[in-house]
Amino acid sequence: MRSLVDDTGRDVVVPDDVTRVVSIVPSLTESVAATAPGLLVAATDWCTYPADLDVVRVRGTKNPDVARIVDLAPDLVLANAEENRDPDLDRLRAAGVAVWVTDIRTVSGAHPALGPDGSLARMLDACGLARPGWLDAADAAWAAVRPAAPRRRAVVPIWRRPWMAVGRDTFTGDVLARLGVDNALDGDPERYPKVDLDGLAGRVGGFDVVVLPDEPYLFTADDGPEAFPGVESVLVSGRLLTWYGPSLVDAARDLPGLLGTP
Repeated sequence: MRSLVDDTGRDVVVPDDVTRVVSIVPSLTESVAATAPGLLVAATDWCTYPADLDVVRVRGTKNPDVARIVDLAPDLVLANAEENRDPDLDRLRAAGVAVWVTDIRTVSGAHPALGPDGSLARMLDACGLARPGWLDAADAAWAAVRPAAPRRRAVVPIWRRPWMAVGRDTFTGDVLARLGVDNALDGDPERYPKVDLDGLAGRVGGFDVVVLPDEPYLFTADDGPEAFPGVESVLVSGRLLTWYGPSLVDAARDLPGLLGTP
């Protein structure tokens, strides 16, 4: 057995030979599937990459089927501090299941997604896996990114009815900042604040683009842009904007063109 420390500072004891992994975070599912797909025995209903992933489904990130997960007897469950709820993780631990929690808020920073000691590399190590080639590719892709000049200023809605948007201290905000797009709500005291669109531009000092992802709310050309008349709206895949893992390679390649920051 190995005693390791996850991103939250919690000790996690894992077998020397990890053979059964459950992931309850879509981006972590993709990370393991791209590295050692045979390890995964279950994932959430929202784990859509890779498209041919054939594992047991255990509902969503906020309502995982804890009993089903325990019955699967995993060596390790992969979770995230933002996407999963502490009560669910505590129930898994109480049942004797090892839970590894990531906390990734920047492309590389306090809990870096990239780098030899980064969150994803350490998570994969907990699974008994060596650093994969896709992580090196993501590292190289982001090292080559140059921020736009002049910089742009964006609002990034994530929900409507009520309207909510990306605020401070988020992975999404860091991705955009590296591309030369500043989050107009970065100074908000909340990470995902509710926002009143009336007079929003004046309150945040203006913005010249609205970035509309397709998750968690599915914004479309007919549902979202009309709420921001006179401002450029850009529809993007939430996988490129909010996921960490192999998607980081695609994000570095595709987002600059989509956001007009090549």
